[in-house]
Amino acid sequence: MKPFLPPISVFSVTARALLLVFTAFLLLPWPLAASQNNTESPEDIARRLQQNYDQITSLSFHFTQKTEGELSGRAQQGSGTAWFVKEKKTQDPPGTAGKMRWDYTTPEKQILVSDGVNFSMYFAKLQQMIVSPAESMRTDITYSFFTGTGNLLKDFSVSAPNPEFTPGKEDADHSKVIKLTPKENQSQVSAIHLWVTTDSLIQRIDILDHFDTRTTLDLSDLQVNTLATDDRKTMDALFLYTPPEGTEIIYQ
Repeated sequence: MKPFLPPISVFSVTARALLLVFTAFLLLPWPLAASQNNTESPEDIARRLQQNYDQITSLSFHFTQKTEGELSGRAQQGSGTAWFVKEKKTQDPPGTAGKMRWDYTTPEKQILVSDGVNFSMYFAKLQQMIVSPAESMRTDITYSFFTGTGNLLKDFSVSAPNPEFTPGKEDADHSKVIKLTPKENQSQVSAIHLWVTTDSLIQRIDILDHFDTRTTLDLSDLQVNTLATDDRKTMDALFLYTPPEGTEIIYQ
């Protein structure tokens, strides 16, 4: 059975051709005045998102996910909670690597976690955990946003959404959509659409890969800067995962 993986699994196996993301990587409030400016260009929206994202240290949210396409077979759905801690670039004290964790509660338990050194994917049903170096993910566009090393306007071409994603009249007053196209040819992501509410939050992320697999994430209960990032015990408890006894561990 093929594991059901989130957008950030862009970094691993076949499903790497999806987001995160990771996705979720720009879940930040804008200034209220900006969100009410109907003349904002897509680039203006992206710039405000980046400016605000640069100020955060952590975020978490609940998500529901749907993935569909020829390679994925029938549509797959899942839900759970995700957490991210941004990379610290200061030298004194030493910088902290970016961290992330996705906990899937449906359709089955899966945990994808990176402590900044290793990236681990645990699949309860398979009793298996795959471990690879987190460094190998740093060149991925979506991972760089999750952990604070990327730049939206540098890494993407920003434009108006595709016609099928343009908000209708009923939605135009409370939602905006922008399209992101990766500038790097090696990216496995073809295009990303972001839905932005009038209260300046990302409501939905749609990711299309080069194999026409589409992943849609709906986000709720966004929490910004609520994690105690300087508390080593708290960080270890969240981002260091020890699987149950008997789990097969595969190192890549």
